[in-house]
Amino acid sequence: MSDMNTSMRVLSGIQTSGMMHIGNYIGAIRKFAMLQHEFECFYFLADMHSITVWQDPEKLRAQTLHIAASYIASGVDPEVATIFPQSGVRAHAELAWIFNCIARLGWLDRMTQFKDKAGKNSERASVGLYTYPVLQAADILVYKATHVPVGEDQKQHLELSRDIAAKFNHDYNAPHFFPLPEPLIKGQFGEAGARIMSLRDGTAKMSKSDPSENACIFLSDDADAIAKKIKKAKSDPDPLPSEPDGLEGRPEAANLVGIFAALSGKSQEEVLTDFGGQGFGVFKPALADLVVDKIAPISAELRRLEADPAFLQGVLKKGAERASAVADPIVKEVKEVVGFLV
Repeated sequence: MSDMNTSMRVLSGIQTSGMMHIGNYIGAIRKFAMLQHEFECFYFLADMHSITVWQDPEKLRAQTLHIAASYIASGVDPEVATIFPQSGVRAHAELAWIFNCIARLGWLDRMTQFKDKAGKNSERASVGLYTYPVLQAADILVYKATHVPVGEDQKQHLELSRDIAAKFNHDYNAPHFFPLPEPLIKGQFGEAGARIMSLRDGTAKMSKSDPSENACIFLSDDADAIAKKIKKAKSDPDPLPSEPDGLEGRPEAANLVGIFAALSGKSQEEVLTDFGGQGFGVFKPALADLVVDKIAPISAELRRLEADPAFLQGVLKKGAERASAVADPIVKEVKEVVGFLV
């Protein structure tokens, strides 16, 4: 802890709307475990974001505990990082309303993710889905977080958070009140990473909502399920190339090589040096062995943790208290700046 950089405060979260898979692990949770030893980290379970589309209440509660267990099983230490449910810290909602009054409609109209999620029925989408990026800004700035791990699909929302922070600082003549949060880009801290795609369609992102049970490797899958899914993963008849350029136009091959690279810590070049010229009959068993080696211990620990919901609830209660101790004074300051009686 003595080596931790307390000048950087990192904030990130995952929606509580499904089971965690290796895409979540490689793209986010593994990074969370690494960052906790370098910076002050707040990792929340985004249950308030989840209800922007309807959620079954019992499933929502179960999924919240599942994601908490997934964090811990993947190496996030609740004694080091702060793990908490978004709804457990009321300051998120309070600051979100103030930010709703700062953000401009034109800014939200430009958010492409709303258009993607709402589709053709945008008029029937919830207001919460439309203002989702404003709540996201509140999630970040309620802790005055300086850095946020983001994927490509969230960069626009982080830019909105910066715009809201800058406008608040300007409008209330408080030039340094909120920091302008910076993205933590994949690879910035030396970890191998990849955008993990569906095992059934290399052009679609791996998703917990995919109708095909073989499209996604969940952190809860046992060794047999992992091996079966990789064996059935879509590939092509050609052998693997010896260089990454040879993966162009071969999305399924590129995805499987990317998973191997991410979990082995090797570059794609190194993976293809080892497997170039070989077919998937050789590569898939090697990939299955690697995924089982990395994920099976997480799966076992995940099952152990999920069998003790009281422990998980205790972790989240303590985390919410720690998070509130940081967020509540910041929101009190915001109210004073805005002109509320406090």
